[in-house]
Amino acid sequence: AFARQLGVDVSKVKGTGRKGRILREDISGFFKTAAAPAPAAAAAAPSGGMGIPPIPKVDFSKFGPVEDVEMPRIKKLSGPALHRSWLNIPHVTNNDEADITELDKFRKELDTKAKEDGYRVTMLTFLIKACVSALKAHWEVNSSIHPDGDKLIRKSFYNIGFAADTPNGLVVPVLKGADSKGLVEISKEIGELSSKARKGELKGPDMQGATFTISSLGGIGGTSFTPIVNAPEVAILGVSRSKMAPVWNGTEFAPRNMLPLSLSYDHRAIDGALAARFLVKLTTLLRDPRNLLL
Repeated sequence: AFARQLGVDVSKVKGTGRKGRILREDISGFFKTAAAPAPAAAAAAPSGGMGIPPIPKVDFSKFGPVEDVEMPRIKKLSGPALHRSWLNIPHVTNNDEADITELDKFRKELDTKAKEDGYRVTMLTFLIKACVSALKAHWEVNSSIHPDGDKLIRKSFYNIGFAADTPNGLVVPVLKGADSKGLVEISKEIGELSSKARKGELKGPDMQGATFTISSLGGIGGTSFTPIVNAPEVAILGVSRSKMAPVWNGTEFAPRNMLPLSLSYDHRAIDGALAARFLVKLTTLLRDPRNLLL
């Protein structure tokens, strides 16, 4: 009766009782063994990681000429870290636009004078200044999740990483102590770090300790994108190319220089409302250059 309840064929059960008698325990053990996942299925999980099926291997030469091209060293090193962040962090991205019409006019004035002194003033300078102010107003965006998963690590320092495009791939130098530096100092340091990045002269300490990262594609194009959070940071700001657009000012539509912003964040540390408030603070700061001189 017990075997019938479990749907076990007693002819396949080996008895361990006296003279080979099949005991209740034998039936129960047979059922547990039969119900367990097949070893092949269990072993297949590691190949894809986290139970994800592996990407099938394809012989592309069947369809046309192919060539194996070695990945740059930077991509080999950053690839696993990006993959780890993508798998472990529940990513969400909020998009917004900042009116930088007046700010860009002011930037161009400063840049004209800066060229005479051998450095440049780019929009990144103002983005770093604005981000530091917004991070101070919303400290969670500057935090990290504690290893125990139950706490946030509140940081009282502001080290801003910025993605730099180089012939060998993307690197992220870090501008340390951004909250204590003015526009001129930030501009010069951006130039120095960017130059070292292009020449492949960045050292380990130059790329460590960031609390927040800015990834700007403004010099190339695009309207928005979803940058991957660089763990253990909990947020990253993506910046696309600014464009002139008609904006209603309460009386009429006027041409304004609008800068697209995309904030990707770890939803465990930051919710949508906080992300929206952070972007509102950021766009408010960028709207009027006087806000960044305080």
